Amino acid sequence: MSVVTGIRRRQVILNGLTHATMILVSLLVIFPFLWMVSISLRNNLEIFTTPIHWIPKIFTLDAYKEILTSMQHRRALMNSYFVALLTTLASVTLASLAGYGYSRFNFPGKRATLMFILSVQIIPPMLLAIPYFLLSVAYNIYDSYLALVVTYTSFSLPFATLMLRSYFATIPRELEEAAIIDGCTRLGALIRVILPVSLPGIIATAVYTFVLAWNELLFALTLTEGWKRRTVPVSIGFLMGEFTSEWNQIMALSVIASVPIVALFLFLQKHLIQGMTAGAMKG
Repeated sequence: MSVVTGIRRRQVILNGLTHATMILVSLLVIFPFLWMVSISLRNNLEIFTTPIHWIPKIFTLDAYKEILTSMQHRRALMNSYFVALLTTLASVTLASLAGYGYSRFNFPGKRATLMFILSVQIIPPMLLAIPYFLLSVAYNIYDSYLALVVTYTSFSLPFATLMLRSYFATIPRELEEAAIIDGCTRLGALIRVILPVSLPGIIATAVYTFVLAWNELLFALTLTEGWKRRTVPVSIGFLMGEFTSEWNQIMALSVIASVPIVALFLFLQKHLIQGMTAGAMKG
């Protein structure tokens, strides 16, 4: 009995340490967001008062009113939604076809092209800013949604392809073979059988792509001119002036911009975990 009691006691201690570590990490992760919300609910003068206090002395929603009543900021939010959703749709569609092909067919140069797809992820985006700018000007798509969607898709597609390829590789070939025997074409088997089964992997890929397009700043600033195509990260940057910055408005817009990302992870957490883990079990 003493041995069993000792094992149970060690298990209780281990569980307690695990939960304490998880709580600590969660607090460290959520701290910046809570501080951002706190700053957005006070005026600029109170932001720099000492000693620092968590709860604003005077609650005010003026920063949110300024953001939501500004045509430019509302346009930036709509632009970010539009560009991120189009990028996600394009990337997931193309990555599904490419990932399925890589997971099911053997062809000359398969390993070489996979290595090439992997290697392009190493290139720093900063080095590509000028080439993408020159290409957008040359093809007359500068300062357009198309320039942003094509650029973001080119960045997200390699990783999305590798991710879906790994997930498709975990799905038995017998499923699509049975569909083909029943009269489906290869593409029909992919759409009707493989994609529904692969929903967790597709959702995980879509969330990754959406977050990448939603948060991107460098190319949104390089490939657009004026506020009509401006996205949220660029709009936040323009709130920072040379001599003064509207910190409460910056934090308010940041909170508003964070809501879609937080909502995605909260509602799709189960599918995200399944998509990440299942795709990682077989390469």
